[in-house]
Amino acid sequence: MREFEGVKLRQFEARDLDWLVEAHAELYARTEGFDDSFAFLVSAILTDFLDRQDTVWERGWVAERDGWRLGSIFCVKSEQSDIAKLRLFLVQPEAQGMGLGKHLLETCMGFARDRGYVGMHLWTHESHTAACALYEAYGFEMTAAEPVRNFGVDLVEQTWKISF
Repeated sequence: MREFEGVKLRQFEARDLDWLVEAHAELYARTEGFDDSFAFLVSAILTDFLDRQDTVWERGWVAERDGWRLGSIFCVKSEQSDIAKLRLFLVQPEAQGMGLGKHLLETCMGFARDRGYVGMHLWTHESHTAACALYEAYGFEMTAAEPVRNFGVDLVEQTWKISF
C-alpha cells in the first residue's frame, strides 16, 4: 500500500465494486447528465475485471483516507498484448485539486512500464477537461475524436495513447 498526503492506495477488491459503480454513476449523472446505462457499463467492466483479472499484468487501485474512498484507477490488458489500457480513473470531487489524480496516473503508468508494456491507451470524453489536460501533461496524445450519443447525452468520445 502506497501513501500520498494521508491517502493510501490499495488494490481494488470485490468489496469495492458497489461503491465504485455508485461513485461513477452519481458523479457522471450530476456533472454530465449520464443515464443509468453508464452504471451498467461500469458494473460490467468491474465484474469482468474480478472474474478474469490477470494479476501479473493487471491491477486496480482504490485511494482512501481515514476510511473514505476518494478515487480509483485501473491498468488492464488491451487487445494488443504489449499495450495497456487505462480504465475507471475517478477522483471524487472532495479530493480534486490535491494532486491525487497525478498520483493515481503515475502509479498506473509506472505499473504498466514495470510490467513491460510499451504503451498505454484510454477512452474518455471531451467534456472531461481536467482529465484530458492531465493526460496531455503526461505525454498522451489524442488519436481519435468522434461525436456520439451515449449514456443518454451527446458526447465527443476520445481515444488517447502514449508510448513508453
